[in-house]
Amino acid sequence: MKFFASCGKGLEYLLADELLALGCERATATMAGANVEGTLADAQRAVLFSRLASRVLWPIAEFDCADEHALYAGAAAVDWEAHLGPGHTLAVDAHVSGDALTHARYAAQRVKDAVVDVLRQKTGARPDVDVESPDVRLNLVVRKGRATLSIDLGGGPLHRRGWRRAQGEAPLKENLAAAVLLRGQWPAVYRDGGALLDPMCGSGTLLIEGALMAADVAPGLQSHGALPPTRWRGFDVAGWKTMVEDAERRRDAGLLALRPAFFGSDIDLRILEAARGNAHAAGVAHVMDLRAAPVESLTHATDAGARGLVVCNPPYDARLAADPMLYRALGDALRRNVPEWRASLLCGDDELARATGLRANKRYQLFNGAIECTLIVCDPVAPPHRERATDTPALSEGAQMVANRLRKNLKKLKAWREREGVDCYRAYDADLPEYAAAIDVYIAAPTLTGEQREQWLHVQEYAAPAEIPEATTRKRLNELLAAAREVFGLPKERIALKTRSIGKGGSKYGRFDRRGETLVVREGDARLRVNLFDYLDTGVFLDHRPLRLQFAREAGGKRFLNLFCYTGAATVQAAKGGASSTTSVDLSGTYLQWLSDNLQENGIGGGRHRLVQADAMQWLLADRGDYDLIFCDPPTFSNSARAADFDVQREHVRLLRAALMRLAPGGALYFSNNFRRFRLDEEALSDIASIEDVTPATIPPDFERNARIHKCWRMRRLGMDARG
Repeated sequence: MKFFASCGKGLEYLLADELLALGCERATATMAGANVEGTLADAQRAVLFSRLASRVLWPIAEFDCADEHALYAGAAAVDWEAHLGPGHTLAVDAHVSGDALTHARYAAQRVKDAVVDVLRQKTGARPDVDVESPDVRLNLVVRKGRATLSIDLGGGPLHRRGWRRAQGEAPLKENLAAAVLLRGQWPAVYRDGGALLDPMCGSGTLLIEGALMAADVAPGLQSHGALPPTRWRGFDVAGWKTMVEDAERRRDAGLLALRPAFFGSDIDLRILEAARGNAHAAGVAHVMDLRAAPVESLTHATDAGARGLVVCNPPYDARLAADPMLYRALGDALRRNVPEWRASLLCGDDELARATGLRANKRYQLFNGAIECTLIVCDPVAPPHRERATDTPALSEGAQMVANRLRKNLKKLKAWREREGVDCYRAYDADLPEYAAAIDVYIAAPTLTGEQREQWLHVQEYAAPAEIPEATTRKRLNELLAAAREVFGLPKERIALKTRSIGKGGSKYGRFDRRGETLVVREGDARLRVNLFDYLDTGVFLDHRPLRLQFAREAGGKRFLNLFCYTGAATVQAAKGGASSTTSVDLSGTYLQWLSDNLQENGIGGGRHRLVQADAMQWLLADRGDYDLIFCDPPTFSNSARAADFDVQREHVRLLRAALMRLAPGGALYFSNNFRRFRLDEEALSDIASIEDVTPATIPPDFERNARIHKCWRMRRLGMDARG
């Protein structure tokens, strides 16, 4: 059976790994959750043991939902007697998207009406509604014309562990606290004898969650206990009781063995009392050392002696002052008192994270409710200063050749980069055939504090000819990396490497990291999020830089359409350039969320900027809008399960004719693709479009060596007013 476990954005990969560890057959990260394959017992186990899930939803019905009538009919077709008993209360949570149903509360009401009507007709009695503590909580999702009705197996938000008696002004959700601890590798730190420190502990969420994690206390044990979290008739009550008995044995043994390794401080005496009360309710007060102290004073934690983990959630949102000086004081105190410890710090944003002055090994974007945050992991807090040794081994002959070429390229590009303000660029592209890789440079966007901007490298290995021994290709790659580190002076943590491995079907890219880290970079006036580690591509195609900046210059007052929009960098540039509206179409929800984050990063929002999750070809054929500026950059080939197979050579005429039909008088369509053997069928388009090859103007200086990186044409529709 397939079910869905939801979580806060940024926790998806952690949640998928946790569910697999809990015994689920398969768990795949998706937006704000994980799609899971497993049994009902697996789902119930997730309710009891998951530290990261927000809800666990077990589907009972799925149907087409074009409007409210279809919603009512689909819900009424469910055999509700199999799910609710006499006297049961219910509640419905709804999430809707699309044009047909726009109000979640109304959609929830229609489902409730259907349930009530069915049961009243069959039993003569109707269930009551209890939005706070229902016997059965239903969950409705309507998306792309399909409705899914599920049972909320946890009966409500799972982050509510049951021990919180009091809280501060901006409490941290318990499952987000668990993510901060897991990113800091707290379970391993504790097993190695380490301690946990929170110098701004507030109501104690991080410390208490850390203690319960160390003691192996199931998160759902206190909030649910032996009583099932739902009275849904399909719930396996006997199986739940067995799981609870196992959890209770583990809890009792874990709490008995728990070391007093938890240290917290805060300057607010009132909130410290709340932390003590919460720790007592959670059963871990006996291992807590909580003191009133400013952030500068951390000495009591170091009494434990062992290397440990610092966790902290400094103030950052609109309700609490986000003072960079407080972050600086935190960083200074950690370097001074616990330099060899690890730190996992949930900061308000990238600028506040950098205000700590700490060098992050890893950086993640998480959400505390609706507030986007930056989590930095530093290991150690203060790396020992390394003097450059005079006897550092010299680069090998091959590595020295690569280093020399890199320096030559950087010198050649310097004047252009400074003149154009280019922060992200290609520094090397298999210039030496034996060292077949591309090296791209990404420099973090400027911050208000004016601190030195971090530089990162993205290295992609190209496939070597089959006759080259694997040992030789590996040696050459290591030499290339040594040269890059030498020239750029970067630690290996700031170099993202995409290597190829041999598998079925020949050469393919190997597994990528799953860090969830993003870096904000600058392109012209726009700020764009890139992810150097998790995907084959970073979120920005550097070779399209001139074309995107052309859109920024050309889009003023125009309606912009971006087909196969990817992460929407072109949309952002058009919006920054003053486009009257933008429409971005892509089949991937992940990419559209990435685009949404990019728009938010630039302060762009509202109904003028439309994001459409759809197959671009099918959407074009159904759309009736007019657009002044269209960008179409399709993939070479796509075989998504949600759309028909796409081959750019085979389909481009049909695609372009459909796009040209949406072009307003005087408008321009830019068509690009990177299929090396692509041939544009100009004859098949000659009756509808004038076509101009603009490729040379769209190839930037850093890609001149590889001018075949893409082809680009500008098209205008024939027989229309050519104003503008």
